[in-house]
Amino acid sequence: MRKLVIAATVSLLAACASSPEQLAEQGDWYQIGYQDGVSGHTQRSLKELASLGSVKQSDYDQGYLEGVGEYCNPNFAYQIGLSGQYYEGVCEGTEDAQKFRMEWQRGWSEHTNHAD
Repeated sequence: MRKLVIAATVSLLAACASSPEQLAEQGDWYQIGYQDGVSGHTQRSLKELASLGSVKQSDYDQGYLEGVGEYCNPNFAYQIGLSGQYYEGVCEGTEDAQKFRMEWQRGWSEHTNHAD
């Protein structure tokens, strides 16, 4: 239960953090990548990043990898699916990808059954 509270807090903090535009103005490309990853979003293209400003691709990539590492924890996958968040496949290729996908699907199925 404690891990669930921590995961919910991390997700909430990521959602409340500065916008990508604000972070780009500050030059915080690591945080932009981290927010994308921890939210389970696919990586932004160089073109998308460049539209925000002068890109530091390596900082973005490093933040993204750390964020995805936290997002892909299979212990939270059920709750992600249950909350109705669509899984964009960002965990494929990781050690726990299959377990994550199965737990997410279990939560997603329960979410969609309750939505009817």
